[in-house]
Amino acid sequence: MRVVVADDAVLIREGLIRLLEEFGCEVVAAVGDGDALVRAVVEHRPDVSVVDVRMPPGFTDEGLRAAVEARRRVPGAPVLILSQYVEVSYADDLLADARGAVGYLLKDRVVDVDDFMGGLRAVSSGGTVFDPQVVSQLMVRRRRDDPLASLTPREREVLSLMAEGRSNPAIGRQLVISEGAVEKHIRNIFAKLGLYAEDSDQHRRVLAVLAYLRS
Repeated sequence: MRVVVADDAVLIREGLIRLLEEFGCEVVAAVGDGDALVRAVVEHRPDVSVVDVRMPPGFTDEGLRAAVEARRRVPGAPVLILSQYVEVSYADDLLADARGAVGYLLKDRVVDVDDFMGGLRAVSSGGTVFDPQVVSQLMVRRRRDDPLASLTPREREVLSLMAEGRSNPAIGRQLVISEGAVEKHIRNIFAKLGLYAEDSDQHRRVLAVLAYLRS
């Protein structure tokens, strides 16, 4: 897996590089500001970029804005935001093209390296992975025309866990229901959101999660 790392904190950036290389990844570029991130994505076309939100010069949301610009120039470029902060100002733009391959994890809640690498692989393969706290912040901005209004409370629970990148068996364990019941709920979700079988299950899963996060 070819990776671009974007974080202005040298120690964190170097730590990520060593961790990624330990797991067999090739870090093709390591940068410390948003403009350099955009250039690196355009030049290297990595399998995924790991991006901090707050970078020079303003240390507000430069990394997130750069990620949006990188995906504009390289449509669908996989991006995993890894930050100490939940910044929702550009989250809609990051999700807007409905291509998937995006994630947002909080540094202080990533306590398991295997979970982090699993999330990174999921994003690189076109999936979505969001920390529950990020999901809750995004949902505060729920719009009046809620495309999920027809979902039952249980279907919303299933979709929320899908947004966290959980597999069907993991969702079943969390909700204490069978894997078959999870699959049934997911089929109902797809049908209610108008996501039919002409698309792959993985693509429909991504579209359902994006509808949830953008609602």
